Amino acid sequence: MIKLADRAINISPSPTLSIDAKAKKMVADGLDVVNFGVGEPDFDTPEHIKQAAVEAIRAGMTKYTPVAGTDRLRAAIVKKLREDNGLEYDPSQIVVSAGAKHSLYNAVQVLCREGDEVVLPAPYWVSYLEQIKLAGGIPVIIQTRASNGFKLTPEELESVITRRTRLIILNSPSNPTGSVYNRSELENLGKVLARQGVVIISDEIYEKLVYDGEEHVSIASLGPELKDLTVVINGVSKSYAMTGWRIGYAAAPPAVARAMADLQSHSTSNPTSIAQAASVAALEGPQEPLAQMVGEFKRRRDYMLERVNAVPGLSCGRPGGAFYLFPDMSAYIGRQYKGRRIEGARDLAEILLEDARVALVPGVAFGDDRCFRLSYATSMERINEGMDRIDRLLSEIK
Repeated sequence: MIKLADRAINISPSPTLSIDAKAKKMVADGLDVVNFGVGEPDFDTPEHIKQAAVEAIRAGMTKYTPVAGTDRLRAAIVKKLREDNGLEYDPSQIVVSAGAKHSLYNAVQVLCREGDEVVLPAPYWVSYLEQIKLAGGIPVIIQTRASNGFKLTPEELESVITRRTRLIILNSPSNPTGSVYNRSELENLGKVLARQGVVIISDEIYEKLVYDGEEHVSIASLGPELKDLTVVINGVSKSYAMTGWRIGYAAAPPAVARAMADLQSHSTSNPTSIAQAASVAALEGPQEPLAQMVGEFKRRRDYMLERVNAVPGLSCGRPGGAFYLFPDMSAYIGRQYKGRRIEGARDLAEILLEDARVALVPGVAFGDDRCFRLSYATSMERINEGMDRIDRLLSEIK
């Protein structure tokens, strides 16, 4: 029998992808499942982006590119960071990878040493925890509060920093909560991090999906000291409905960028050449499709939020970004459904999938088993149907 390495044995599969796979299997079996578990826009990639890919194929752009991305794409990213975020980088500081998840993996691998502590505010995106463990790091989880919009405070941060603290991962707008840190909140966190010399991985993949006048602020833009401590992670997946194209990128201090590119050279090499050409079109082309998508997401968010808060036992604050709600369902813990005791969000999620045929992700996947994640990246018709089913089933819980 072949023995696996410890790092393989200790990996937990992605709960979000497994829930989505189970829901899709039920659909393939002929069942009508409303899928609120998906983490990607339901819109098609805009036509001008697809056309750029077709033109790249016809032009023969089907060979290796530089490991860290084409000169054209890195120049487009530099321009985007300057114009959108007030950040100045040299193209050599940009590393393009096969999705933002890949960029995050590279960053954690080159920055986290064996035994380093990595601060991780919860709720957190599921892959952060696994990537920290794969790098030999020790996750230091801080449970944030719904009453504070699930946002880390400087006092909470200061309380967990030790001499072994190496990194923090910040995600704004957040998956799963949709929380958005404002400038003042980031400045206050930044003062603690700069004073302690803690390296920041800032995941900004949802930056364009903000509502109600919220402003996305990159912590790297708040001064040269913070910029020198920060690796900015972003990509085209969420903003341009390009999840399958697999293009993410990092902007980092020179030594970090070189290390990430070197690591990538021994794993995937360059990201797909054709997808890189499409990403140039996304960043430099018309932005109207993005604005239309954001408008529709806001309309869906408002409706789903109203429906959720009308259900007895559920409560949810108004998220400022991304396309998720993260309602508290703890009122149902300890209650029963058809003789089955509900111990947490995982139990309720299983009941909803099996009996109501609604797929959602239990909060335990994100470090909080009192809540579950609902994605409104689906049509208003399906949101209405899914919320009707949730409402009916929860009314039967005693």
